Amino acid sequence: MDSTRPIRALMRGLDALTILNLRDGATVSQVAHEIRLPRTTVYRILETLCTAGFVYRDGTDELYRLTILVRALSAGFDDEAWVNQIAKPLLHGLGNEVAWPVSIATLSGTKMTLREATDHSTPLAIERYSAGVQLPLLASSSGRVYLAHCPVAQRDALIELLARSNKEEDRAARDRSGLLRALSDIKAHGYATAMRTQRLIDEYAVSVSVPMGDRSAALTVRFAASALPLKAGVERFLPKLRQCAANISTQFLEQQALARARDARQATV
Repeated sequence: MDSTRPIRALMRGLDALTILNLRDGATVSQVAHEIRLPRTTVYRILETLCTAGFVYRDGTDELYRLTILVRALSAGFDDEAWVNQIAKPLLHGLGNEVAWPVSIATLSGTKMTLREATDHSTPLAIERYSAGVQLPLLASSSGRVYLAHCPVAQRDALIELLARSNKEEDRAARDRSGLLRALSDIKAHGYATAMRTQRLIDEYAVSVSVPMGDRSAALTVRFAASALPLKAGVERFLPKLRQCAANISTQFLEQQALARARDARQATV
């Protein structure tokens, strides 16, 4: 048997996503006509995509539409340029200043993915993280600060998806009102914290949001609880985190403005 034979169900699901991406909503019959499958089969495909959180059925007109989670599928696609050109030098500059490991993460699906980290440049890292490591949304300070600052529609979709999970780290999503209060507090204070035990050592993490137009990232510093109480760590590191986040945001938006101006000039040539 050929192990590389395509998985038909997956191909059909991708076909359905493609059709919905081209339309502002579609009925089961419309999708079935476009991808040439029986209506009952397409209905099951669309309902499966709804369960996964990538599609929803609009109760006002019964059309199936993509959710904001679909955007997360491409979260890492165009991250490399701005991470290398903007975030990386600023991140390592902050790491040299605070000595403790610093990282920047963006949303990828229902996880936060590290795009860059200074763990291998400091002897103070309890556990050395590298780019590509994924962190849970609700059990990490980066995930919490992201949820607190992302658009409401995206936040609600993510919470709904996490609430269906059986993972212990996602249990807080089932207490929606309590979670929303916690996220409101995080947004009001402008930072999130978390604590986890690494190699029998308690480690604190403090994260701030990095706004970048229609997206955002999370900037984090981690430090040993035995070296600094959480309150002292927040007082010492929060101003530096905020300044670094502001610098990343400013440079990113300037780069985006220059790119738009360049494209506009080219369009008039």
